[in-house]
Amino acid sequence: MIGQTLGNRYRIEEKLGEGGMAVVYKAYDQLLQRPVTVKILRPEFSADEEFVARFSREAQSVASLSHPNIVNVYDVGREGEVHYLVMEFVDGENLKTLIRREAPFAPQRAVQIAVQICYALEHAHQHKIVHRDVKPHNILITRDGQAKLADFGIARETTGSTLTSTKSMVGSVHYISPEQAHGDTADARSDIYSLGVVLYEMLTGSVPFSGSNPVTVALRHIQDPPPPLHQRNGMVPKDLERVVLKSLAKKPGDRYQSAWEMASDLQAALPEGAELDDSQTRVFRPVKHRRSLPAVAWIGLALIVLAVVGGSYWAIRSYLYVPEVEVPDVVGLTVEDAKRELELRGLRADISEVYHNEVEQGRVISQDIPPHTKVKQRRTVFLTVSKGPELVRVPDVVNRPAGDAQLILENAGFKIGGQEEIYDELLPRGTVVRQEPPANTESPRGSAVKLYISKGATPVYLQVPDLIGLTLDAARQQAQDAGFDIDGNAARAPSNEWPEGVVVAQDPPPSTQAEEGKVIRVTVSTGPGPKARTAMVYVRIPNDGQQHQLQIMLHDAYGEQEVYTGTHDSGERVAKRVKYYGRAAVRTYLDGKPFNEETLE
Repeated sequence: MIGQTLGNRYRIEEKLGEGGMAVVYKAYDQLLQRPVTVKILRPEFSADEEFVARFSREAQSVASLSHPNIVNVYDVGREGEVHYLVMEFVDGENLKTLIRREAPFAPQRAVQIAVQICYALEHAHQHKIVHRDVKPHNILITRDGQAKLADFGIARETTGSTLTSTKSMVGSVHYISPEQAHGDTADARSDIYSLGVVLYEMLTGSVPFSGSNPVTVALRHIQDPPPPLHQRNGMVPKDLERVVLKSLAKKPGDRYQSAWEMASDLQAALPEGAELDDSQTRVFRPVKHRRSLPAVAWIGLALIVLAVVGGSYWAIRSYLYVPEVEVPDVVGLTVEDAKRELELRGLRADISEVYHNEVEQGRVISQDIPPHTKVKQRRTVFLTVSKGPELVRVPDVVNRPAGDAQLILENAGFKIGGQEEIYDELLPRGTVVRQEPPANTESPRGSAVKLYISKGATPVYLQVPDLIGLTLDAARQQAQDAGFDIDGNAARAPSNEWPEGVVVAQDPPPSTQAEEGKVIRVTVSTGPGPKARTAMVYVRIPNDGQQHQLQIMLHDAYGEQEVYTGTHDSGERVAKRVKYYGRAAVRTYLDGKPFNEETLE
């Protein structure tokens, strides 16, 4: 673009910078022979006809503004596919660059800049134009210190929506007002909030709210009070800090209702003896020309002047000799009682209200002049009064995963007041079953919400089978039949009592109760196992005149086995030698029925 001429008039000379929407150039107006700034829309925006049409209409509207503290818009035009905007050329740098290099500013300097921006905003607001993107990047400071506000109503979303209708968060998130962050409509008071952030940054060198991502910063604008100015810069006067805090009120109704009102308080907040530089732009009311007065009128006027001077003398004398009084301690009193205590001593009260979770509504939280301080009568004492806890709706987090529920509650301004796990037959493990307080009730911001988290369905308890003496495969089958499972990584241990491959221990123990599906941990023998032993088993056949079928069963470390079966006559005595390992039990059966049992050691 360098060297090209737009509209047969504006010769592009050098590139100044670029943003998300446009590229900015310095150009020369060959008709009026002066430097100008030209903003050229990027091609992706130029191709959107609806966007371009709205851009032109809004640029023409802003061009109607004419104020020494506003970067004037001269012209808007099109050259082929190139859409451009011609503005006043400002020889200086933006405020953000100054802040990075020189902040924190002295209070007088910061107020000087902020007052000029207030005048610019007041002029725009009277013309029904809201800036919506007040930030130090859009404030230019000339070489002689004059502040100029740029980019009125020009920035817009890539969807093609104008600033007057979009519900998206427009502008830098560090300077956005709570209502814009919340998706609500911005008005003149939104610009005042953003200017309050800029003033805060000039006085401290940092913005009041920051975070790891834009959503976190936006939430902090909605929820968090700004960090006290005096903690970041102890040189800021209290009156100036009050102006900043009022401009940063969360609710638009609690802020300054006009930029003019904010400018007045800013000038009044300067320390005694500090005045704004007279060379800076000021707004004066026009004086109408009057015709000369006759001599008699001049004599009357002189008498009036003498009376005023005399009255002023006595007024000043009365002011200088105002008696001192002691400031009472009114913290904790109701507003009415606090005012009464102050008025009894000839003092005035100025009230500001804030939400407070601990101090009862209508009672004084703090006073700016400490108790027992000596001050002159008619002094104003600023009182901070509780509006009580700020009640907000508790979100519904039932049926949500515990992690999601915690995030939702914290974003709504609550904290987690503990979690308790309970059984629930319907909701899966880790899901919120119940919350206290319940959803959609009102509770103080910052209060705790307790969550009850599902542990799943109530468990069924079964009797643990005896697996000792079984092989690992047999033990696993028996455990599964009983409603349990075997740990796949069975422990191994040597044993003289049990042979290799046999379960020698288990947890939980046999015959105890355990939750259905529980995994049983077992220990398997690695040997060497018990030594072989022998014993004689004697059986006396009943003397009943009948033959009987005899069966001898042996149960030892290797399990159960049949060692003998045969038919014997009535009264016969049978003797059999058996070989066994470890502790053993011998069971005898006659005709298939249990007859006798003995233990072998």
